[in-house]
Amino acid sequence: MRKRLFVFFCSLLVFFSTACVHAQQGDIDVSVIPAYSGTPYVEINNNVPSFTDDEKSTTVYQSYSKWDDLGRCHQAQAILGKETMPTKKRGSIGMIKPSGWHTVRYDDLIEDHYLYNRCHLIAYMLSGQNANKYNLITGTRYMNVDGMLPFENQVADYIRSTHHHVLYRVTPIYDGNDLVAHGVHMEALSMEDQNLSFNVFVYNVQPGITIDYATGDSHRTENTSTETNTQTETETTSTETQTETTSTTYILNPNTHVFHRPDCFSVKRMSENNKITSTDSRETIISEGYRPCKNCNP
Repeated sequence: MRKRLFVFFCSLLVFFSTACVHAQQGDIDVSVIPAYSGTPYVEINNNVPSFTDDEKSTTVYQSYSKWDDLGRCHQAQAILGKETMPTKKRGSIGMIKPSGWHTVRYDDLIEDHYLYNRCHLIAYMLSGQNANKYNLITGTRYMNVDGMLPFENQVADYIRSTHHHVLYRVTPIYDGNDLVAHGVHMEALSMEDQNLSFNVFVYNVQPGITIDYATGDSHRTENTSTETNTQTETETTSTETQTETTSTTYILNPNTHVFHRPDCFSVKRMSENNKITSTDSRETIISEGYRPCKNCNP
């Protein structure tokens, strides 16, 4: 009898330990987040981050949660500084398929056509982490560029100008077993002076498009077309393969998320640290979150 009770309580312990493995500091309940109302983000806790004293340091590190049983990314946390910024050219991330990923286009609704980007939880320009599968989630173009990028640029500009360090945490927020996050919880606090600080939730939405977060499927919010606008992964891979045979070279700027032709005059004005040479297809580069330069129209 004692042995049976022991086994029973051990089973309970394992169950609750597993259930709580992703209940981390920085998690917020999606039900308490205000509905999206036209602004890419909303402030949390009066814009004050919720870091503990034990987390504050000037010693750089990066920590990425492993995938859960559904293949979903969870929290990424780091002490960022000049030491963590990239020193080599960024490579391709097209081989990573985050949970809920679909290659889908809405050419008349999205400037760069593709609904989803492979969104870095901690931006490449801050972490140097490129094709880390634990750092990439399925996010809309709107969340990536209008929501996350301004905060990422703020942190990057601060580090470059001060050479100080920033405690930084990004937590994707899911509802139940949904494969696509409803948004990301972004927190930052500069360590040496606390002059940089924010605590926001960025919505994973795309105006004009309704997303099924359980699967990543999507459709137009208004019934303006009967087209589904969906391409299968096979179709896209075939197109990319055909395009890549021409081996066109592009110059990517990870700071502005704009890509150029090599002879574009904007390239000559770019810092060498912001230049990434890529032979990926135009479609692949756009799906990774970049938009074409309006001057050279690559």
